[in-house]
Amino acid sequence: MTDVAFQGEFGAFSEEAVRSACGRDATPVPCRTLRDLFDTIEAGRAALGVIPVENSRAGSIPESYDLLLQRALVIRGEVAVRVEQCLMAMPGTAIADVRRVYSHPQALAQCEGYLRAIGAEAVAVYDTAGGARALQEGAEPGAAAIASARAAEIYGLDLLARGIQDDPDNTTRFYVVGAPGPAVPDGPGAPRTVIALALRDDDAPGALFWSLGTLAFWKINLLRIESRPSRRRPWHYHFYLELDIAADSSAFRGARRELEGRTALISVLGSFPAATFPA
Repeated sequence: MTDVAFQGEFGAFSEEAVRSACGRDATPVPCRTLRDLFDTIEAGRAALGVIPVENSRAGSIPESYDLLLQRALVIRGEVAVRVEQCLMAMPGTAIADVRRVYSHPQALAQCEGYLRAIGAEAVAVYDTAGGARALQEGAEPGAAAIASARAAEIYGLDLLARGIQDDPDNTTRFYVVGAPGPAVPDGPGAPRTVIALALRDDDAPGALFWSLGTLAFWKINLLRIESRPSRRRPWHYHFYLELDIAADSSAFRGARRELEGRTALISVLGSFPAATFPA
């Protein structure tokens, strides 16, 4: 049985990602923050972790990318989870009574239209299921939470509405992280590799263009690019690239050699099979 860390309380969508990635025999280990999750794995209290990196509506989770570059863990897989957001409250509460809704900022962003329609104030907390748990622990008149249907069951709340996300195909993608090792889950998906790049401080205009051109020369398809502020200097950035190739391929090795000569930093954050997205 494998201990797998996730950010949030039991009933969070990240806990569902643990089951999807590592099977029903995995033991989910809740962590309050993403930084706590990395600490838990590095201290040996869990073998793996799942971290959210992107939602189909609300976009990227920047802290996940920062931690991947700052810490020693690597990406060993990915999993996609269909997210059905639900409105819940203490028994006896009606939708017309709801004045404040607690949830993770990503969940609130995914349900922005619904919250506007019911005239409720969005209040950000550290986790979707954590917001549900807080309702149980301190009954607040007019308060509700957005979380999974399972969270309502766990914390004894009434489901007031299901599927309140603005996008019916709302999906969150998670990376599976851990010490270097085999892919998790190990499936037939197309190979993916994630790298981080930093340009040189003295690079001339076009430096990023030529770096990306190196990938094109080696016929490597760029699937996604994300930029995050660098700690080296203000207005300098790290670029995170997701590539449609395996890290052990000859084309990737050739491109990496060239990029090492063009950039201040190139770091391979992981190579793994792509996830199958929910239909």
